[in-house]
Amino acid sequence: MMKKVTILLTLLMTLALASIVGAEPQSYSSSIQVQNLDESNTANIVITFFDKSGNPVTHSDTVAAGGSNTYFPLPKIAAGFDGSAVISSDREVAAIVNVVADNITFGASYGGFTQGAETVALPLIMRGNGGFNTWFNVQNAGGADTTVTIDYANNTSCPSTAISIPQGAAVTIEQKDMTCLGTKYVGAATVTAASGGSIVASVMEVGATTLFAYNGFAGGGATNPVIPLVNSNNSNYVTGLQLQNVGSSSTSVTVSYTPAGGIGTACTETKTIGSGASATFAFYAFGPGTEPGNAGTNNCTVGQRFVGSAVVSNNTTSQPLVGIVNQLNLAAAKGSAYNAFDPASATDTVVMPLIMDRNSGFYTGMNVINVGSGSSTVTCTYVKSSDNTTVKTDTSGSLAPNQAFNRIHDQFLADKFVGSATCVANGANGLLLGQVNELGTGSGDQLFTYEAINK
Repeated sequence: MMKKVTILLTLLMTLALASIVGAEPQSYSSSIQVQNLDESNTANIVITFFDKSGNPVTHSDTVAAGGSNTYFPLPKIAAGFDGSAVISSDREVAAIVNVVADNITFGASYGGFTQGAETVALPLIMRGNGGFNTWFNVQNAGGADTTVTIDYANNTSCPSTAISIPQGAAVTIEQKDMTCLGTKYVGAATVTAASGGSIVASVMEVGATTLFAYNGFAGGGATNPVIPLVNSNNSNYVTGLQLQNVGSSSTSVTVSYTPAGGIGTACTETKTIGSGASATFAFYAFGPGTEPGNAGTNNCTVGQRFVGSAVVSNNTTSQPLVGIVNQLNLAAAKGSAYNAFDPASATDTVVMPLIMDRNSGFYTGMNVINVGSGSSTVTCTYVKSSDNTTVKTDTSGSLAPNQAFNRIHDQFLADKFVGSATCVANGANGLLLGQVNELGTGSGDQLFTYEAINK
C-alpha cells in the first residue's frame, strides 16, 4: 500500500519582470528534499505535480534506506510551472521544500503534510505591515474537487466567497491586492473547506529584502505549544512569536522563556488572545520596547541577548493554540519562519532531511528540545546523501525538561557535506522536537528554516 505525504509547493511563479533591488521577489523556484525514514528498505516514490487546473505530471524514483534525495531542478515540469505536488511512497518518508527567489536573493523553507483537514489556521497574515505582505496557497488534499472560504480575524469587510479548487491543485491568495483588509492589517486567518473536504496551506511572508514561509495548521491546536529556538538581540537577530487562539473563548496566555548555555535570563510574558485572533510574543519583550496595541505584561530584559527555547506555560481557559516563529536580521536582510509544536507530537526520535556543512557557502544549525518528563541526553547521527554513509555521531549534555540542544554544523562535519541527521533521546524520559536553520554566507536573504520530523 502506498503511503502519501502531501506537499504544497510554490514551484515556479515566473513573472515577466526583471529583479529589482529593494523590491519584493519577482520569480520563485523550489527544490524538494525527500528522506526515507525506513532504515532497512528502499522507498519507491512517485511525485505527482498538479498545475492550477489539477492536471497531473508524474515522476518515479527510489530513495535509499535511511537516505535522502534532493530534487533541483524539479523533474518533468516546464519552466513557468506554478502548482502543487503529492508524494506517494511504499515506505514512510518525510519531505521539506526550499523556495528561492530572484537568483537566491530571497529564500525560505517549509515542510510537507501527511494529511489535510477541513479547517486550516494561519496565525500571521499581513498587508502593508512595515513593508511586509503575505500570500498563501491552499491545496486540495482530498479525493474530490472542493471549495474553500477564508475568514480574517477582526475583519468584516472582506467577503467570504467560496473558491473552487480541483483535486490535488492549489489556489493562490495575495493580501497585497485585498484593499478590504485596509491600509495595514496584522492578524490571522481561518480557511475552511466544504463539508468533507481536506485542505492544507502554506504562507509566504514577503518584504523588500526578506522572505519567510510557514505551514498553516490543519486541525486543532495545543494548549501548550513549544518553541525550540528563540533568538533575540543575538548578532542582530530578533524573534517574533505569533500565537493564534483557534478555540471558541478568549484566554490569557503566558509564555516562559528558558535560556540555552547561559545566554540570557529566564523570564515570562503574558497576553490575552481572543477567539480566532492572534498576538505577538518575544519580539517586543526582548526589544525594541513597548508594543503598540496588545502589550500585555512581561519581566524580560529589553535589549538583552537571549538564545534559548520557549513554551506556553499557562493558558487560563485551556484554548487550543497554534503559532509560528519569525527570525529576522534586518541589517543582513535575512529572515525565516517555522511552526511552533504541539508537545503531544514529540517522540524519542527526530529526523532532519537536509543538513549541510560548507555546501556552496551554506551550512545548517539545529535546535532539539527535550519536552519529556525528566532529563535526557540526545545522540545525533549524520548520514551523507551521496553514498548513504554515516560520517559522525554527536551527543549532547544532559537536557532538563524544556531545555534545548544547539549545534552549528559549519566546520563540524566535512567540507561540502550534504546529507541528513537523526537525533535520538537516550533514556525513558526524553521526548524530542526540533528545527533546523539553513544559512548562506552570501548576500541576500539566504536563511531557511524547517521543522524536524518526528519518527
